[in-house]
Amino acid sequence: MSGLQGLAQENIWFDKSRYDEAERSFYEGMNGIPQTSQVKTALHGSKGHTRAQKPRERKTSQNASKSEDQSELVSRLKSLELDNKNLHKVVDDLRAVLSKLESRMAVLEKSQAPASKTVTVTKAAPVQKPKVEEHNDADDDDIDLFGSDEEDEEAERIKAERVKEYAQRKAKKPALIAKSSILLDVKPWDDETDMSKLEECVRSIQMDGLLWGASKLVPVGYGIKKLQISCVVEDDKVGTDILEEEITTFEDYVQSVDIAAFNKI
Repeated sequence: MSGLQGLAQENIWFDKSRYDEAERSFYEGMNGIPQTSQVKTALHGSKGHTRAQKPRERKTSQNASKSEDQSELVSRLKSLELDNKNLHKVVDDLRAVLSKLESRMAVLEKSQAPASKTVTVTKAAPVQKPKVEEHNDADDDDIDLFGSDEEDEEAERIKAERVKEYAQRKAKKPALIAKSSILLDVKPWDDETDMSKLEECVRSIQMDGLLWGASKLVPVGYGIKKLQISCVVEDDKVGTDILEEEITTFEDYVQSVDIAAFNKI
């Protein structure tokens, strides 16, 4: 009994060959290899019967997927054939339009050919020698080779009228007035000079073509500040020399005048 008990505890795989055959048939079925007769007999056993059904089911699923792929491929081929037919139709239409255009161009070229011939004929016509005809003295007297005096007078009159109209239009246009923007630096004698009174004196200068602008006090040093004032002048009426002379007349407040900036407007 001890020997039998020992054998009962041993893990021995007596039917391993059957399982090996079943596994081999399984992989052959997946790869599409036909099964042998030995595998078929081995799969008819009680234990291997359930294992043999799985490759068949997978094979049927593979066949189903292949059929689906084939149907998809067929549908794509049909769509491509339809597109190809449409493209052929478009190409045929374009060829028909091109042939029509070529025929029209040929007709136009034929119609233009006679016109060009007539043009050449008309150009060549003056080259022909004029026929000599006899003229009477009375006909020669009627021809005025130098023109009439009446035509010259009419041309002179029209020319004079045009010159007069041009002069009137030019006189109506307003003449451009040249102006300049000047920035002046007016320096006092010392720091005790009343700068507000100095500015008042400068702005009291009034001339035709002079317009005073903004002003400010700029420190110079040692508590002394200079007056920086801007103005716009008409160049034909007011000059910088006249401005300097007028400002320096206020000797009690003004020491000197300098032009800080001068710009044409």
